[in-house]
This record gives sequence, structure tokens and C-alpha cells, in this order.
Amino acid sequence: MTDRPPARQDLLQGTLDLLILRTLAGGERHGHAIAAHIRRSSEEILHVETGSLYPALHRLEAQGWVEAAWELSEKGKRARYYRLTRAGRKHLAGEQSRWETLSRAIRLVLRAAGQEPT
Repeated sequence: MTDRPPARQDLLQGTLDLLILRTLAGGERHGHAIAAHIRRSSEEILHVETGSLYPALHRLEAQGWVEAAWELSEKGKRARYYRLTRAGRKHLAGEQSRWETLSRAIRLVLRAAGQEPT
């Protein structure tokens, strides 16, 4: 047996929006910083690729849950910074609650699966 780091995990459909909204709840960020935060806070398990991140950000902006503006980054380059709107905060609260309920239910089923008679 080798000590390998965990394999990168594909995100379940719909969870990327939740992760982005949760990240932006901590304050505005540009796209690269959003992806880096998700990677770091997941202990390097979740890697959000550019091809998934920006379409999700545009979708969230179209829904009115995120606003964006061009600003100078800490490196002096123009970057599009995203921030959560009031509607986005409300949506995040509901989605986070639903996700916590779902993940609890899945944990319960996984624990119970090993306890059933064969």
C-alpha cells in the first residue's frame, strides 16, 4: 500500500455554485482567488478548472446572486472581482441548509449499510 494523496474529486452537479457563493461570503475575490480558496479549504482535494469556474460565475451573475466589476489586482493587473449580492446571500443560506441535510442523510445511509444483515 502506498501513501498517495487523495485523488482529485469531480464536483457533484450543482455544488460548484454553492462553493463559489460560500467563498464569496467571505468577501469579494477574482476568479483565480476563488479557485485557490476552494482548493486550499478542501485540503487540495477539489480543483476548480477555469473551464468550469467562469461559466459558473457568469451563470451566478445572470441569476443576480453575484455582481462583478473590473479592478486592479494586488499585482497591479486588471481583474474581474466578484461579490455576493443580497439575493446571493439569501440563496446561499437556503442551498447550504439543503446541502447539510442531504450530506447528513448520505452519512446515515453509509453508516447503516454496514449494519444490515446479509
